[in-house]
Amino acid sequence: MARIVVRAYVSKDLRKCQVAIVYTGKCVQAAIDAIAEPRRREILHLVRDQELASGRIAAHFDVTRQAVSQHLRILHDAGLVSERRDGTRRIYRARPEGLAELRAFLDEFWSERLEALRREVETEHRRRIDDGDRKQ
Repeated sequence: MARIVVRAYVSKDLRKCQVAIVYTGKCVQAAIDAIAEPRRREILHLVRDQELASGRIAAHFDVTRQAVSQHLRILHDAGLVSERRDGTRRIYRARPEGLAELRAFLDEFWSERLEALRREVETEHRRRIDDGDRKQ
């Protein structure tokens, strides 16, 4: 069963704090880790609507082709892009279904938060109505 683990680290002098949120579902965690890096998110945007060769993807960045290849490998291993070969070229395209489990997790998370917010607003609304009735 997947679960969320939150880890907090605070330095002894209380000047530095780091919080790590880890979702223990492997597919979701792989997707979170993959899209945490800004270049990988940009790569996903580039291949969202069209296939692109790794060389054309690399041309959009100011890092080496090898660095872009490593980013593509991480996205591929996380199931976020598909890879096919055309001779010696590797062609990449986004796999929206690779984000399906992450999206389901986020949708569930936001649904629960929005439901809690709705209840809070309704409670506050009823309180104000009750306060108004008492003043009359």
